[in-house]
Amino acid sequence: MDAANVVGSVPDGWWRDRHGAAERLRDRLVGYADEGLPGHPGPLEIVLVVEGAARGVESVEGVRVVSAPGSGDDRIVELVAEAAPRPCLVITADRELRGRVGELGAQCLGPRSVRQPGAERDRPSPERE
Repeated sequence: MDAANVVGSVPDGWWRDRHGAAERLRDRLVGYADEGLPGHPGPLEIVLVVEGAARGVESVEGVRVVSAPGSGDDRIVELVAEAAPRPCLVITADRELRGRVGELGAQCLGPRSVRQPGAERDRPSPERE
């Protein structure tokens, strides 16, 4: 999951505390490990890729956090390549990243797939390609 892209999808002041925003996202993702995502029933291995000021966010049960040494997008592409042939689902709205991981066989959902509360998150996101 592209933490910067998902956090940045809602103008809630995340830019004042990027590390804290990434921690809040990580904590919201815990339930998805068991519940799954639209069209992708659980259990899931959730990997949250952080970069920049969000580096150093710790993993918690259900969500493994990976700090990208440089570009978060590049690290996501590496992780998808390393996971082959297992199926991967990447959460991002970044068109370039979607293309790069799509070439490796990954599916993509948009940030709304993890931003919507309750029953709304059970519907496929219109951002899905």
